[in-house]
Amino acid sequence: MAAVLNGRRVAILAADGVERVELERPRQALEDAGAHAEVVSIASGEIQARNQDLVDAGTFAVDRLVDEVSVDDYEALLLPGGTVNPDKLRMEPAAVQFVRSFVQSGKPVASICHGPWNFVEADVARGRRLTSWPSVRTDLRNAGAEVVDEQVVTDGNITTSRSPDDLPAFCERIVEEFARAPRSGR
Repeated sequence: MAAVLNGRRVAILAADGVERVELERPRQALEDAGAHAEVVSIASGEIQARNQDLVDAGTFAVDRLVDEVSVDDYEALLLPGGTVNPDKLRMEPAAVQFVRSFVQSGKPVASICHGPWNFVEADVARGRRLTSWPSVRTDLRNAGAEVVDEQVVTDGNITTSRSPDDLPAFCERIVEEFARAPRSGR
């Protein structure tokens, strides 16, 4: 699968409380396929990762701040989960606008576990077929999404998955979907 993404730039929007495996494994799959992935966040420095929301799991360096980037800087967007991470992002107008603009651009966006909460706050869930961690499904349904319980779901430019157990299928699918994205003029 090497080089199928041929240097495409992927933003990974995350904040403190990100589920480590949900950032690390997709990023590795994307980079193994030739992508250049950057961690974009709401504060500079490092973000605190977690295992199963409760256990400290080290940090990730922040490459860029969300209020300093544009959809035009990337070909695709990854939204990992963890309960705290999307809750922090949905309180930051720049992060909400970034997600909304990405979805509206038609470029591929992928999210796993609690990450689809970002679609609720950005008001882009309506009419979409999505999956997520079970506790997020009511919010998605209330936001107008058709919610399903499947390993990985792609509806237009949005791909969603349920949990870390689904990472093998999720990683494979996002590489496929991100490879379909046109290269930007950067």
